[in-house]
Amino acid sequence: MLFYLFTGSDIRSFFISMLLTLPIMFFALSLHETAHGFVALKLGDPTARNLGRLTLNPRKHIDPVGFIVLLIFGFGWAKPVPINARYFKNPKWGFALVALAGPLSNFLLGAFNAAVYGVLFAVYAHVYAAGTAGFALTLLYWTVNFFFYAAMLNFIYSVFNMIPIPPYDGSRILYAFLPPRAYFSVMRYERQIMLVVLAVLIVCATVLPVSPFSWVAEKLTDLIANPVANATYRALS
Repeated sequence: MLFYLFTGSDIRSFFISMLLTLPIMFFALSLHETAHGFVALKLGDPTARNLGRLTLNPRKHIDPVGFIVLLIFGFGWAKPVPINARYFKNPKWGFALVALAGPLSNFLLGAFNAAVYGVLFAVYAHVYAAGTAGFALTLLYWTVNFFFYAAMLNFIYSVFNMIPIPPYDGSRILYAFLPPRAYFSVMRYERQIMLVVLAVLIVCATVLPVSPFSWVAEKLTDLIANPVANATYRALS
């Protein structure tokens, strides 16, 4: 993430962008983990609630190493919400629903922020075309950027966590469709698979000119924001 923010930016713009993205990252991670715990509670598991994890307070969810990786490379992790599958009527599908809740919450928040970004971008373009300048235009510019970053980061976190490889949420969803023998075979090597995947992702993030997660997130943002921006601009004209 630091690599992509700094590319083509001056120092001042870089630090402003960082100040905007930090609260977005904290909220995205906290929402993700809270969604896991909330769905688990609805399915009968009170573990997350009893441990105080049903909160948007980032101090309850942030993993320092995972957050630093997210800050630098654009993907990372939080402290997993503890889940006790013995409370679920169907443990395999209960785990899958709990796993889906996190990425889905980020996807929905990303879609909302993309729509707001589209509206504000159209307003900014309209105001700029009218020749308005000064502090108000600068404030509007950075507000537009805030919602762009919010859409992008939530989409990135959603897509990243849907990787169907342990220990990411996508693997928990995949497990629901695996026969027991295949399930236990994968679980046996979950830690080793996690380390290999993390190493591959870090190498890709440093070698590739554009992160694949950022590329997908940008396409999703444009898919939602562009028609909203066009409709808003026509309404203002």
